[in-house]
Amino acid sequence: MTSKVLNKATSDKVSFITFIIIEFAEAFKMKKQEAYLYLKKYGGLDFLFKHWWALHTDDKYFALKDLYAVCLENGGKR
Repeated sequence: MTSKVLNKATSDKVSFITFIIIEFAEAFKMKKQEAYLYLKKYGGLDFLFKHWWALHTDDKYFALKDLYAVCLENGGKR
């Protein structure tokens, strides 16, 4: 039988990623869905999933700055 409860690490990861996508949307004047699609299109989500642990330990400003830089390097134009 599979447990339907997320373990703490997975729960923390989901919480941070959700939080930072919403913060990204607010910082760059986007709707949440628009921010998600932008991050997905320009590599921000891949970066976020790979480095979430390090990003969540820093101030959100630096996480947002890093996400923006990754997207910009991959063709993002906002």
